[in-house]
Amino acid sequence: MMIEPSIDKLLAKTNNNRYVLCTIIAKRAKEIESVRRLELADQDKKAITIACEEIVAGKVKPSSY
Repeated sequence: MMIEPSIDKLLAKTNNNRYVLCTIIAKRAKEIESVRRLELADQDKKAITIACEEIVAGKVKPSSY
């Protein structure tokens, strides 16, 4: 179960559009998986969690996807 970042913070980044949020998270997680496969093996975090954290931090913007 993912607690942080909260769904409210994530939705705020996409103007409360759940479809856009889901698409952005999926695409970014796929990119992370393909690029950092070996790095993720050493971490406890999954690619989806990293993608969500990047969205909340502002590193990934909805307009970039």
